[in-house]
Amino acid sequence: MKRIVLVALALLPLVAQSQYPDRPIKLIVPWAAGGDTDNIFRPFAPLLQKHIGQTVVIANVGGASGTKGAKEAKDSPPDGYTLYAVHDYIHSTYYTGVADVTYADFEPICLISSTASVLTASPKTPWSDWKALLADAKARPGQISVGATLGSTSHFFPALIEKAAGIKFKYVSYEGLAPRMNAILGGHIDLTDANMTQKGKVEAGQLKFIAIATEKRNPELPKLPTLKELGVDVVYDVNRGLLAPKGTPAPVVAKLESACAAAAREPAFAEAMRKQATDVRYMDRKTYADWLKKNDELNKNLAKDLGLLKR
Repeated sequence: MKRIVLVALALLPLVAQSQYPDRPIKLIVPWAAGGDTDNIFRPFAPLLQKHIGQTVVIANVGGASGTKGAKEAKDSPPDGYTLYAVHDYIHSTYYTGVADVTYADFEPICLISSTASVLTASPKTPWSDWKALLADAKARPGQISVGATLGSTSHFFPALIEKAAGIKFKYVSYEGLAPRMNAILGGHIDLTDANMTQKGKVEAGQLKFIAIATEKRNPELPKLPTLKELGVDVVYDVNRGLLAPKGTPAPVVAKLESACAAAAREPAFAEAMRKQATDVRYMDRKTYADWLKKNDELNKNLAKDLGLLKR
């Protein structure tokens, strides 16, 4: 009888995994509502919910350059009921010493999107193109202000431009895109890292696009030059995916990966990403794991090259 009980107890985790999910899943977005990461996962969550067969609830856990949400996700039980919406900041904040959480603290699920960065200016600035900006930056080193989440992608992007162009900016720290956009719209900062979702504000005269960090010009704004064609050898984008706490059982990860793949293939997601000026970029778990490892090394080298490496 005792042996039967022990066997039954041993099988309980397997039974739980086979029934997964049997309650709502929390998806931690480590930034405030209204930012790019939130805007990408808002339309993705109901599609993931559709294919996983359970409610997916977004929890915005902002603070400390995305680190507060990352830590909550890392410390959550590895049972598949807490997921983490991540982007490249997971590498940059670690190597710049802002965070002690790394991508290796999680199980990769899938990559879903890629968004190109655009160097964006306040309409109150005296220049409207790169040539004028460059001349001003050289004349006034360290005086042109850039809004950024320190140690994150919005910091790395202008830092790469600084290095490539031989100029120096002054950084002002903000927690995520939403407060940075409020600051630049109000003319409190000169520049920031934005993307093509701000096209409407540019057309309305509320912002100025200076250059896009892609290999080729974007057909949506064919007159917007790339940094490369302006002589600044910088190509940069922000890639977003899903992770789960380390130790999440393989059968649970497999179910999540399958649901993620189906959600990423939905026409509704492609349309939502088009409105976000974002490319659908799906990678399965294995491909994403390999990509994360390479991207981690790339960010370590970038931090070193930019003089920001703290680890």
